[in-house]
Amino acid sequence: MTAAPVNDEKLSTEKRSTKTPTGITGLDEMTGGGLPRGRTTLLAGGSGSGKTILGLQFLANGARHYGEPGIFVAFEETPARIIANAETFGWNLEQLQPKMLAFIDAQPPPDLVQSGSFDLTGMLIALEEKVDEMKARRIVFDALDIMLALLPDAAAQRREIYRLHAWLLEHELTGVITLKAESSNSGPFGFMQFMVDCALILNHTMVLGVSQRNLRVQKYRGSSFDENESPFLIGSSGFEVAVSRTLGRSDVEVTNERISSGVARIDTMLGGGYYRGASVLITGFPGTAKTTLSGAFAEAACARGERTMFVSFDSDANEVIRNLGSVGIRLERFVDDGSLNMVSARTITGSAETYLVRIKTLAKAHRARCLVVDPVSTLSKSGNELTAHSVAERLIDWSKAEGITLVCTSLLDEMAGQSEAGSPLQISTLADTWIHLNYVVQAGERNRGMSIIKSRGTAHSNQVRELILSDSGITVTDTYTAGGEVLMGTLRWEKESAGRHAAEAATVAARLDSARLDAEEAELAARVKSLQVELAAKQSEKLVRARSAEIHESELALARERMSQLRGTDEAPDLPRVTR
Repeated sequence: MTAAPVNDEKLSTEKRSTKTPTGITGLDEMTGGGLPRGRTTLLAGGSGSGKTILGLQFLANGARHYGEPGIFVAFEETPARIIANAETFGWNLEQLQPKMLAFIDAQPPPDLVQSGSFDLTGMLIALEEKVDEMKARRIVFDALDIMLALLPDAAAQRREIYRLHAWLLEHELTGVITLKAESSNSGPFGFMQFMVDCALILNHTMVLGVSQRNLRVQKYRGSSFDENESPFLIGSSGFEVAVSRTLGRSDVEVTNERISSGVARIDTMLGGGYYRGASVLITGFPGTAKTTLSGAFAEAACARGERTMFVSFDSDANEVIRNLGSVGIRLERFVDDGSLNMVSARTITGSAETYLVRIKTLAKAHRARCLVVDPVSTLSKSGNELTAHSVAERLIDWSKAEGITLVCTSLLDEMAGQSEAGSPLQISTLADTWIHLNYVVQAGERNRGMSIIKSRGTAHSNQVRELILSDSGITVTDTYTAGGEVLMGTLRWEKESAGRHAAEAATVAARLDSARLDAEEAELAARVKSLQVELAAKQSEKLVRARSAEIHESELALARERMSQLRGTDEAPDLPRVTR
């Protein structure tokens, strides 16, 4: 038998319909889409952990973004106080009331004198009318432990919890019950962990004086979820959960476009500059020009018309602008025209998560295409050592997802040696390009050296170059070696000067040798010409002598013949006349 084709889109829709999105950043990712629809979720945590805020934000987002009316049942605070406390988050709860959001004041009177037993039946009947009136789909019972404390024993508590749970299921409401977490599992917290379909645990602790907040999904029936503890914070827009995303995602756009580092010779060393959307790490000791290279990148980005944000942890924004101006980097005009946003992160207090969320919020508001964080190693200051690496990872991951070119500097401990071992972040493996700056001490001088340790996806120079800062800007010199050693500073100048003098002396000597050879050549040429003339004269003399000998011999022959004729008796014949 052939199986019927599966409609993937229908299955996906049905799967989504089993969950109610919270609209809270990160939480829906942890739970795979939201809280279980039509079921009960336990939200437990200590005092100040953010239970009320999360529950209220769940209702506000449902009413505003998903069209699901909600009811907030308050057992600990009055609705007026809850609404007033939520004003800073910009949710505008008044606009949602009364059709989309309702508050029920269920606080026990402070002078309550309990007489006999009681249950939740009356309250649930009243709530049922409100649910029908609003057609509510979501409901939050905040601080239910206040009401449970009025019950005489644990059995009564369990009875009313069952009653409430059954009522929620009957009306198919997506319910959230907030409860104070207890150290033991003997109270209502321990019982409800097993009864509900989903349980979220909030923790708020202090580490070396720094606030740390974490959320964990303890259970989620019928669904996979992120089992690891994730940090969260309560920001200007409410509850935000920081969830790590995996590098190498298919949704990240990869491009071969290159952008300038701000220094032409560094671009050449990198084979054309940084890749668009890449993460660049610049490490070095204090004073090795990390901020300067970052400023050059920001200036070049703004000059291209790209909106850029420069986050400084070490100095005030105006000080950074002034200091960079001393090496020819002018950022004032870009700040004035709004393309550059200088942020002094020294004004941000809190955990590393607070820094990350603040940076992301500001970058989104500025619509930044390029981002500088100087130095990112500040994230690992006291109280953040355990979370700093994770925060740095998520910063790089987020920038890639947003297509933002990220340049981070990392301060090394000079006592730890010239490696990233001096940095507690250890993010060099995540960065696409790693530029290392260090000091080279020679001849009593401390000079700046620069090398490219890695640059993924492109050939790059493996040479150590000297980095020179001056009023006119940044200069990267050519490599100069002598005896197998890279020379910098005065020692290099001395060697270069000596080399120039030696070259000049060699040039003069070559010219003198050339002149001497020319003279000798001329002398030899004259001697050759004189010998040639003498040879011609000898040859002429030889010819003349030969001709004279021939004539003389001929004359002697004629004379002998003439005399012979004169001595004879016969008449001598006419002799030929000899002419000369």
